[in-house]
Amino acid sequence: MDNAATSFPKPPAVLAAMTRYTNELGASAGRGAYREAIETGSLIAECRRQLNKLFNGQKPEHFIFTLNCTDALNLAIKGLIDPGHPGHAICTAIDHNSILRPLNALADRGQVESTVIRVDSKTGLVDPDDIRRAIRPDTRLIAVTHVSNVTGTVQDIRTIGGIAREHGIPFIVDAAQSVGHMAIDVQGDCIDLLAAPGHKGLLGPLGTGFLYIRPGLEMVLRPLKEGGTGSESESDRQPGFMPDRFESGSHNAIGIIGLLEGVKWINQQGIEKLAAHDRELVATFIEGIGGISRLHLHGPGGVRHRTGVFSVTMDGFEPYELSAALENGYGILTRPGLHCAPLIHQALGTLLKGGTTRFSFGPFLSAPDVNFATDALGQIAFTARVGGKHPRSTPGGPP
Repeated sequence: MDNAATSFPKPPAVLAAMTRYTNELGASAGRGAYREAIETGSLIAECRRQLNKLFNGQKPEHFIFTLNCTDALNLAIKGLIDPGHPGHAICTAIDHNSILRPLNALADRGQVESTVIRVDSKTGLVDPDDIRRAIRPDTRLIAVTHVSNVTGTVQDIRTIGGIAREHGIPFIVDAAQSVGHMAIDVQGDCIDLLAAPGHKGLLGPLGTGFLYIRPGLEMVLRPLKEGGTGSESESDRQPGFMPDRFESGSHNAIGIIGLLEGVKWINQQGIEKLAAHDRELVATFIEGIGGISRLHLHGPGGVRHRTGVFSVTMDGFEPYELSAALENGYGILTRPGLHCAPLIHQALGTLLKGGTTRFSFGPFLSAPDVNFATDALGQIAFTARVGGKHPRSTPGGPP
């Protein structure tokens, strides 16, 4: 139950495709005229087409492959800030460090000043009007985490996107916890730059991700690296066309081919079906923890405005102790700590308490699985209340 870190298991076709690539292709796309290199390139292009279909993009070649979501967000944020013309950026207190740290690194160099929009301390929701009020003449970007990796809170990106579009400000969406779990329409939601990993809700392997760049914005966004592309090799300048403008060096072909199968599986299932399954698991968890004494849920208390990411604390337990009790006593795998999102833990009042214990669901979990987890929480709370003992050895490692 740690799918927010990386999804597990993956569809069988993911491993099968990666194995076939290793055994039968093994080539670098664009680096040869032989069949294996051409087929590898065709599979990478098909992954772009499948992503374009899933997110209602305008052009498949505007999906740029990256190492992960962090890599994509660094390109989006730093590529929009001209070092010679410092400006202003807007983000939120629920954002992940993948947004906060690039902005703070730019701030430390005097290239940007950021306004951090507060969130409701109970729900984690941002008031879109607060974003509107924060806009300045020199605002260069608005960056928002679609779904919190701590509370599961879903922000109203369509309204925020409309505000950004109205003011002509590029809108960056960190979709690390929403892709594959709910519908995202980059055109309808007025998203200029959509960043996501391949290894979470898209069910691909680690080391994959993408940045969607709205057509027309590619010449505004500065590339952060240059190099070989397998195209226009006669020139010692980076190509200006997509996707080569932002993709230097050989692709992670084996990873992208695995990602292709994960995205195909999602498109075959249908995102609405997967979203309905997620809502069922959310409702099951909320109902299951109702009435458990000593247990506290952080974030929205109902199905609305949330996905299957839950942070809980239990009186008498450090987050690591609760995770250890769940693993050692019940085989349930969760993530304790601060989840690389310090500002939302500050808002929740959990920053100085070691954070929370996080449950996060995926498409291969069932309602009985979730019931098993909530029963385990109830048993742990009951045993602690009556003075019993539970396995509480804490795994090593920092929060």
